[in-house]
Parts: sequence; C-alpha cells; structure tokens
Amino acid sequence: MVATTDAAGHAPAQLKHGALNRLETLGQSIANIAPTMTPALNISVVAGLAGVGSWVAYLLATIGCVFVGGTISSLAKRHPEAGSYFVYIGRNFGPVAGALAGWAMVLAYITTAVAVLMSEPLFVNNVLGVFGITLGFSAQLLIALVVLALVVLAGYRDIQFSSRMGLALEALSVGIIVIITGLVVGKHGTVIDTTQLDFSKIPFGGVMSAMAFAVFSWVGFESSATLAKESADPVKNIPYAVIGSPLIVGIFFTIMSYLMVMGMGDNAAAIGGSSSPFADMTNKAGMPWAAGIVYFAAIISAFACALACVNASSRMLYSMGRYQFLHNSMGLVHAKHKTPHMAVYVSGALCLLCILALLPEGFLNGFGLAGTIATYGFVVVYFGVALASAVDLYKVGQLKPFNILCTVIGAVMMGFVIYSSVFPYPAAPFSALPPVFLIYMGIGLIWFLVLKAKAPQVLASITSDMEG
Repeated sequence: MVATTDAAGHAPAQLKHGALNRLETLGQSIANIAPTMTPALNISVVAGLAGVGSWVAYLLATIGCVFVGGTISSLAKRHPEAGSYFVYIGRNFGPVAGALAGWAMVLAYITTAVAVLMSEPLFVNNVLGVFGITLGFSAQLLIALVVLALVVLAGYRDIQFSSRMGLALEALSVGIIVIITGLVVGKHGTVIDTTQLDFSKIPFGGVMSAMAFAVFSWVGFESSATLAKESADPVKNIPYAVIGSPLIVGIFFTIMSYLMVMGMGDNAAAIGGSSSPFADMTNKAGMPWAAGIVYFAAIISAFACALACVNASSRMLYSMGRYQFLHNSMGLVHAKHKTPHMAVYVSGALCLLCILALLPEGFLNGFGLAGTIATYGFVVVYFGVALASAVDLYKVGQLKPFNILCTVIGAVMMGFVIYSSVFPYPAAPFSALPPVFLIYMGIGLIWFLVLKAKAPQVLASITSDMEG
C-alpha cells in the first residue's frame, strides 16, 4: 500500500474529491469521443463500406454503445473508483484479469492521444491549404509536439479546468460543424433524401462491416469513469456520463452522416475515398471557404480529445500505482493541484515515444495505426466489462432482466468488433498490429503473474479501496 504519511509525517495529497459536477463529468466523456473527428475524417471509412446506409450503421452502433454504457453504469454505481475498469474486472474475474484490463486501457488511452496528436498537423495543413500554404514535415512534427506539451501542462494543472476546457472546446467545434452543415442543407433545399430512406437500396452487408469501424468513433466515452474520485456525486454522475455521452454523440453522428451523404448528392463513394470528406461536401455546395473553418474546429476537437485521454490514462496509472501493480510513484498526487502529476508526466512521455516511433509511417498512417491499436485495447475491455457487470450484480442478488439484456447486447457487439478487426486479416502496415497488441498484453501478463508469485498480498488488495 502507498505510504499514509510523507517524510514529514503529513498525510499525502489526494485527488480533488468532488471537484467535477455532472456537466463537467459528462464533458470528459464527450471530449474523449471527439465528435468533430467523425465528420472531419472517420466517416470516410464508414461511408466507403456502408454507402447510403452510413446513417444506419451509426444508428445501430449508437444503440450498441448505449447498452455497453448500461453495463458500465451498473459497475460504476457499486465501485466508484479512479481505477474503473481495472477495479471492475479485477473484483469479478480476479486481480490478474483486472490488472490486464488496466494495462489494456492505458495502451488504449495513450494511443488514442497519439492518433489525435498526429492528426493535428493534417488538420492545420487543411486549414492553411485554403490559402495555398502547405507545411513541411519538420513544421508538422513541431505542431504535434507543441500540442502534446500544452496537453500535459493542462492535465498537470487542474482536473476541473481540464474538463471545462474539453467541454467548451468540443461545444465550439461541434457548433461550427452544425452551422456549416445547416448552410449546406439550406442550399440543398430539403432534409428529405428518398435514396437514403429507401431501405431496399441500403447495403446491409456493408452496414454490418462498417459497424466495426463506426464503434471507433465512440471509443473514450467510458473515460469519465476514471474520474470517479473527482466527481461530486460519482454514483449518479458517472452513469449519467457513460450512458448520456454515447446517446448524445450517437444522435449527432447519425444525423451528420445522413446529411453529409445527402450533401454529396447521395455519392457516398466520394466520401469513402476522401481524406477531407467535410471539405468535399462544402466545396460541392459552392462554399470552399468553409473548409478552413471546419478543420479549425477539428484542430480544437483533437486537442480536447488528447487532453481527455491524458487525464484518463493518468488516472488509470494512478490507481494501479496506489494498488502497487505499478511503481508507487504513479500513485503520487501534486500537493497544490491535486492531480496525479507523475502519472501525467509518464502519459506524456509515452505519447512522445509513440509519436517518434510512428514518424517513419507519416502522419496519416500514424493516425490510422495508433487509432487501430487503441480500438483493440478498448473493445477487449468493453467485452470484459459487459460480462463483469452481470457477474457483479448476480453476486449481490441485484441482477435484473435489463442488466442481462445490456450484457448480452454489449458482449455480442464487442465480440463482433473484435472478430471483424482481424478477419479478414488486415494488410500491411496494419498487419503488424494484432501481434504487437498480443505481445504488449503478454508482457503485462508475465509481469502480473510474477507479482502474484512474489507479493500475493498486493493482488489481494484490489478488494479494498486504496485510492484515497
């Protein structure tokens, strides 16, 4: 257990309990989803697979993610701790399984941050491209590193400030997207698209294939659970955030995908082959000036997402440090700012190492590679959490039919996403990712098994609240 007093005999600093209200807790999840990223970039893959059925893919994925949120909600009510998924799974399937869940989520949050940080130079180039300016490789790298430094600084300073900033930035960026889309729809003259609403023309095989990637648009919605110690009323606020955020953002995704396909004259293939789909839509509407505004919004959204990821990863490291699954320095809290500052620094350093490792692949491929391996970490833990929620409630005699429904739908959906991530097996360079993920998880398994053999009392401690 982490020492209860410091060298001077004082109690160590703790996280800022009760700092976040319901809206700020929700802001963490929404910022981590980064909703602006979907119309700006992610929708290309979904549209390429689902065509005019893109909105159906997002609607079905919304339903699935809300049910996954339902399973997280039941666990968050009973175990309101910063370790969240590490604790949820550990208390139901054993401490080694819990430690592996925490290990996977650290990877997921770090690589999501890396993905959005590597997208920042792409978005800046899209903005400058309106003026005929293109940045070189060194300038793009500098942008990514400066944004990373600002993210670490904000994460180090104050969780309330970070959450408010994330929510405000996302609200601004989504607002910009909505206004520009409204102008495009105004030029179109109607919101009724008979092609997209004709179910006989929707390729449902493509819709099912697209759902696997559509779920990537939501990853991070669960991150508010890592702030349980800092939320004013975690038993109510965390469930509100993990169910409310996928529902709110899912409605946005569904409507935006419908309107973007309509804005392209039902030419979903054009969106599917584009690296700047929203700009293509505004150009078709005779509004080329709008592209710069839209990708400025994407820059804001990416920053908010990276900050939310560092907040979440540092809380996972903090919890695992408090339980001594990792070095206890991860469990230290800054005396003034009440943040897990050492875990924030380590999160930033890991992001830096990953960015440097991915540079040979370029920023666009780096975005795709980091985002894909992040999805592996998320969906494996989502699958485990869906199962753990039913087990957890059954043990205390509170398992109800709705809980079983949430578990079944959540587990089936995540199982489908896991399967479709590797079948058919991805082409290079993405073919390297499944082995890399398995090696990473293998290293964690070996470490936690050694810890179990040498210090079984450490693993046993997961049954109690040691986070402070």
